[in-house]
Amino acid sequence: MRQGTAPPADLSRRTAAALEELGHFVTALDPADHPGLREPLVRTLLDTLGVTIAGARTPEMRALVAAWDPPPGPASILGAGRRTTPETAAYLNGVSAVALELDEGNKYARGHPASHVFPAALAVAQAQNATGQELAAALLAGYEVASRFGRATRLRPGVHPHGNWGTAGAAAAASRLIGLDARATAATLDVACATVLATPFEAALAGSAARNGWVGASNLSGLAAARMAAAGIAGNVGLAAATLGDVLGEFDPEGLTCGLGERFDIERGYFKRHASCSYTHPPADAMLEILRENPRLDPARVRQITVETHGLAAPLNRTDCPTRLAAMFSIPYVVSVALVAGGCGPEAFGDARRADPAVRRLMDVTRVVGTEEFDRRLPEERAARVTVTLDDGTTLAAEVPNPVGDADHRPFGLGEIREKLDRLLGRGSGAALEALSRQLLECENVNDVLERSP
Repeated sequence: MRQGTAPPADLSRRTAAALEELGHFVTALDPADHPGLREPLVRTLLDTLGVTIAGARTPEMRALVAAWDPPPGPASILGAGRRTTPETAAYLNGVSAVALELDEGNKYARGHPASHVFPAALAVAQAQNATGQELAAALLAGYEVASRFGRATRLRPGVHPHGNWGTAGAAAAASRLIGLDARATAATLDVACATVLATPFEAALAGSAARNGWVGASNLSGLAAARMAAAGIAGNVGLAAATLGDVLGEFDPEGLTCGLGERFDIERGYFKRHASCSYTHPPADAMLEILRENPRLDPARVRQITVETHGLAAPLNRTDCPTRLAAMFSIPYVVSVALVAGGCGPEAFGDARRADPAVRRLMDVTRVVGTEEFDRRLPEERAARVTVTLDDGTTLAAEVPNPVGDADHRPFGLGEIREKLDRLLGRGSGAALEALSRQLLECENVNDVLERSP
């Protein structure tokens, strides 16, 4: 499509029709009809609450909240002990959710549905004095809509998946909580798709804080779209065909409705154990497997590290990491720090570790290669193979099909998530947040529960 022209009329019509179907899905979804989704929702809510609170405690987020000077309101800024307007809470909690690169994701959506949806849903639920059942419906609907937009969108090379397709999920959750009907919900989704961001992957690779802000903006835009529909000034003309389908990539509206109500992606997500981009996880896991099999391996003996992976991950090959975020998006850094420090928790990305001469030397001898072999295995597998060459010519190698924590590869249950949150927030935090998550989904008023959140 040339600049200034419209997408094909048929594509816009099919997109608008798909949004109408999604509108009916969002308004009619009853969690009681899908009891098998309860535990996946608890796990996802638990993980999201925990990593958001941990993110809020970073110096960067403390500084942002202080600079924002949030006005008073009904919605909690998680981890900060303050309440503010729903819009401000949706934004700030969205940024906190991704600050440590530990938020849940979904390989079929090729991104992070929960962090784009849950902050907005929680903020609106507090403003609406929603019940736990209402919140559960909004979270499930929002997650599924976001993931379906991720499935339906093929972003252009160089476009990051934060801040664009996920906006529709936030809009769906907000619409459900506000009580919009199916037609107004479809209009909300359409407006949300018209407000998506152009998000250069370069910002993440360079370590720019803008990358975290995209998630906050996406939550805020979803809420704003629902307000416009509630005001009666929004319509549905299939604008996703123009934004997601031309400006940012390619769009197939069939992906929005295929198996709708029968397949739920919240059952197929992944939970992170490393504080880094999910594309770096298989290389990190492979390096840790090499270290497990060779516990006396001396990093000083390493002469070369070769990482073979799929084409989506191969560009994460930078060896200059001026910020924590830049290191989180560097495969050379992640495999090097995994070997030197034995792990990739948040502490592995601080200033001192990034300046470690042993880590920097290993980064300089790391080569990242994209292969057709691993491309063919997407999206079911996000594989990587790491080969370490030592000073005597010996090679050590390991291959993994998916990140640890993926639904298809050593999936995390509640126990693993509790342990993760204990490491992040202190002993007993995981169990406390699990209890809070369950109460949130069962209570008469979410405010009665969230006022007890850390």
